[in-house]
Amino acid sequence: MNIHTGLVSISFRKRSVEQIIETVAQAGLAGIEWGGDVHVPHGDLARAREVGALTRAAGLRVAAYGSYYRAGVSEQQGLPFEKVLDSARALQAPTIRVWAGAQASAACTPDDRGRVVEDSLRIGALAARQGVRVAFEYHRNTLTDDRASARGLLLATQPAGLAAYWQPTINWSHDEHLASLRDMLPWLSNVHVFQWEANGQRLPLADGTSNWRDFFQVLAEAGGAEPPTDRWALLEFVRDDSLEQFVRDAATLRQLIAACRGE
Repeated sequence: MNIHTGLVSISFRKRSVEQIIETVAQAGLAGIEWGGDVHVPHGDLARAREVGALTRAAGLRVAAYGSYYRAGVSEQQGLPFEKVLDSARALQAPTIRVWAGAQASAACTPDDRGRVVEDSLRIGALAARQGVRVAFEYHRNTLTDDRASARGLLLATQPAGLAAYWQPTINWSHDEHLASLRDMLPWLSNVHVFQWEANGQRLPLADGTSNWRDFFQVLAEAGGAEPPTDRWALLEFVRDDSLEQFVRDAATLRQLIAACRGE
């Protein structure tokens, strides 16, 4: 299994595409997940092609397209998935990140959940025909905010091959985090990497070294778990939105990955 390192571009919404690319390259990371709100807006194909080309020209890869499409919701709100998919293809992104609805799992009725599953199957199939994978954000107030709900959603959408991201959840214990990460391994695509206090205060990634060492060890133990074996660890939520802190976090991330590989 290969774990590549990168950045989620929405970490620096106020920074230009060019500045983000330059900083990521200088930090020694391998790629960028470009966001669909500011840097690569949904449907702006010329911009997507431009950003993709700039990324590759700097020796970086497009890790994913971080869309704001919410399964079961966005189509009715005026964001057709085809617009998202066209942008991802123009960007040459292998994966589109989407959201599993717009409600906490505990608040969803069976009909609500059914709409998310039905739409996820549809968009997963559309993307697969274009060689692109769809993966759910692992996030509060969606159907991936609970271990059982997330597993149920992934099982229900397997006919269309949907995948999942993973990230820490505020107020979960370390053991709960490890268990939820193991739950997602059969479907895991990418991981969003950050360190927070329980109150949401952002910390340097180095403050969470012991936690993330355990998380990456779980990924290493997964070995040949399919699909896929090629995954991204993507930095997000940098303390004070500081480029200097990002560079330090990038060094920590590279050290964690190297240790996971036994280097």
